[in-house]
Amino acid sequence: MATPEEMAQTMRNNVEQKTGKGMNSWFEIITKGQCEKHGQIVKMLKTEFAVTHGFANLIAHDYLNRNATPSNETDLIETQYSGSKQHLKIIYSTIIKALDSLSEMQIAPKKSYISLRRNKQFALIQPSTKTRVDLGLNLKNVEPQGRLEASGSFNSMVSHRIKITDINQVDEELIDWLKMAYQQS
Repeated sequence: MATPEEMAQTMRNNVEQKTGKGMNSWFEIITKGQCEKHGQIVKMLKTEFAVTHGFANLIAHDYLNRNATPSNETDLIETQYSGSKQHLKIIYSTIIKALDSLSEMQIAPKKSYISLRRNKQFALIQPSTKTRVDLGLNLKNVEPQGRLEASGSFNSMVSHRIKITDINQVDEELIDWLKMAYQQS
């Protein structure tokens, strides 16, 4: 039985035959269509060009991942805060700087967020939209209050979330919640 990677490669080999265009042609169309999200690209390919779902999904995936995969932790962070999210990096940097005194803290960048760990993950920082960074926190026995909300569907790896749209929201209260999560980890 073929692996998912092998099946995807077989589809790539057949994309021109099955859709009438090669990958580069599809990439040009997507660029002109100014779609930025996977779902937007799939919808455009299916509705405007009658591409089947499987091929639309593959083309969208390959388009969004066409640039080299980040090779190290610095690249992961830079990629997260690039393009339309570049201005949000100051929020990330301010949070990290405020936690300098936590000697056992580890910063572990992932593809779409940065995990903050001690013995286990106590927080994560994610540029969720073009205008907002979400701070996820693992806080035991803390009721949601004010801007400290239950994480809900945001991320199952944390119990709470704080939405940050301005550097001034990285204040003493937010840092206290972060330090509480650190102490609990």
